[in-house]
Amino acid sequence: KRVEGRTVRGIDRRAKYLLIRLDDGQTLIAHLGMSGRMVLHDAASAASHPLDRHDHVVFDVDDGWQVRFNDARRFGLMLLVADGAVSDHRLFKGLGPEPLDEAFDGAALARRLKGRRTSIKAALLDQKTLVGVGNIYACEALFPAGISPRRSAHTVQGDRAMRLIAAIKKVLHRSIEDGGSTLRDHVQPGGELGYFQTRSNVYDRAGIACPTHGCGHTVRKLVQAGRSTFYCAHCQR
Repeated sequence: KRVEGRTVRGIDRRAKYLLIRLDDGQTLIAHLGMSGRMVLHDAASAASHPLDRHDHVVFDVDDGWQVRFNDARRFGLMLLVADGAVSDHRLFKGLGPEPLDEAFDGAALARRLKGRRTSIKAALLDQKTLVGVGNIYACEALFPAGISPRRSAHTVQGDRAMRLIAAIKKVLHRSIEDGGSTLRDHVQPGGELGYFQTRSNVYDRAGIACPTHGCGHTVRKLVQAGRSTFYCAHCQR
């Protein structure tokens, strides 16, 4: 009832949360969780595609389009918050900076890693260090930066930090262009699969030759904090 008749005046993002700005001063905060998806259907497509049992929220738009929020595992969320309260909301407290922010450079990353005794891989997955870098992208960024996922985070300073933030930005931009990574559940709003995973250098490539020309070693796999890590022990130090 609170969103019926409202006009969407903008959509942006903070970390892994979608922020849908409405014309009455409210923001609809949405998180896709582990397997959630937002799928768009025009009038004809909506009529020919009956609702799935996991289409938990459906928005009918006045031009005939539907936005369906499908969440099989129910880890996603939606809530309404006043625009002025979004930045101070408990969901966003303690979150790190956006890696694609132009102001977030190697020096800024080095400052956030200073004194951190955890592995650099774990530090990248910590949303308090920086936001939005998931497991696949952490592996893929550490590889071209030449940094071992085992390396202690506090040692990633100076040139290492500059190489790493440049690699993170490049990997994230490339993934956006590729529509994300579809390992199991993810689809784009039009229903298309993402295909970044088909161009990964090390992720899920254990036992396959390292793509670095002349390396001669194979990609290895290890488990860190319950997550699979893929890397080349020769190229990454």
